[in-house]
Amino acid sequence: MAKFKLRPPRRRVKRYSTVSTPHHTYKNLLKDLTVTDPHQVWCSDLTRIEYRGTLWYIASIEDLATRQSIAQRVGKRHDSHLVLATLRQAFATGFQPQVFHSDQGNEFMAQRCTDYLEQRGVKLSVSDVASPWQNGYVESFFGRFKHELGDINRFDSPGEMIEAIYRHTRYYNHHRIHTALKMPPAVFAAQSFSDNGLHFWGT
Repeated sequence: MAKFKLRPPRRRVKRYSTVSTPHHTYKNLLKDLTVTDPHQVWCSDLTRIEYRGTLWYIASIEDLATRQSIAQRVGKRHDSHLVLATLRQAFATGFQPQVFHSDQGNEFMAQRCTDYLEQRGVKLSVSDVASPWQNGYVESFFGRFKHELGDINRFDSPGEMIEAIYRHTRYYNHHRIHTALKMPPAVFAAQSFSDNGLHFWGT
């Protein structure tokens, strides 16, 4: 990350902490990590949207080096099944991260999700308690994404709404100018990491 002078949003310093599940203990690995390559770290989070009185949820996985949205799924429940479906979509690209970072939500700490990652040799990293800025890249992505998507109630059906979300994700990856990168994430990936292939996602 220092290579490209990219810094996550940060408000104040929190004490170091870990999170324990019935089967493992995890901590924030990003504090001591310099991100320089694609697939070194994937970050993930969930956000909610309201469509005609019904809550829907978007799960997204973002590559920390290129800022590309690698996978995105939309569902009516913010649970581990939605997270696992997003993980499977991301791994279907043929790539996998060295580290997968998320908050301490039950959706991410569910054994079906942690097992899926650990069985593939991926290290898990989590933000400290009450420290959303430690996953600030995805938080920031969702904030801009929902603002640019606009009023989703303009769509005639949930299917149209979901298609618009996926279409805007492709636009974000390939056409929208990223503020920090000064170019679309896919263009940045192609110019900076021409042999990694990640920039072909979403075409």
